[in-house]
Amino acid sequence: MNIVLLGAPGSGKGTQAALIAKEFGLYLLQTGQLALNLAKKDQRIRKIISSGKLIPEEEMTMYVVDFLSNKKPELSNILFEGFPRFISQFEALSNFLRTKGDDIDLVISIDISKAEAVRRIAARRICEKCGEIYNLITNPPPSKVCKCGGRLIQRADDNPESVKVRFEYYKDNTKALIDYVSKLGELEKVDGERPIEAIYKDIRAKIIKAKNEEV
Repeated sequence: MNIVLLGAPGSGKGTQAALIAKEFGLYLLQTGQLALNLAKKDQRIRKIISSGKLIPEEEMTMYVVDFLSNKKPELSNILFEGFPRFISQFEALSNFLRTKGDDIDLVISIDISKAEAVRRIAARRICEKCGEIYNLITNPPPSKVCKCGGRLIQRADDNPESVKVRFEYYKDNTKALIDYVSKLGELEKVDGERPIEAIYKDIRAKIIKAKNEEV
């Protein structure tokens, strides 16, 4: 089963993706992390990400296809977090998956407001040592440092202005995709302005329902 998990910055899709992948045994492809890894090697991409903008859609599709070809060539049981974001990417990914006889089975959208996104992301902290992600509001660290002892830092693009730009990009560019997938009958929406456990319970039920319908 291949699942796409969409959500604006600050929606908690990274946290939910980790829970989903663990319970359902899915390979987790986090395109946000893929983009950050690309940015370490490419100054142009680093500038795009720091500004809160997106890597051009066709270029990002190419990176995802190349990554999957090398890391997950059988193209099954994958959880895509944050990709696709455009209709062109959705169609390209669907066609690519069909080369192995698979497809996108379910798209889940975690919905939050821009104000909530800014509030949450301003509180996000990342361990400099192990990469663990915390949120001072929704998932605070056990102390002023990570449980591994590493120093907690804030990502350069997690400032309020950058978050607002990223949110608008998400809303403007992904609305067409959400409308498109909704017409296909593959979209499930989830209220993201609730506790982590409540959101996951909702998502989990939708995945189980979709799996049962496949049988």
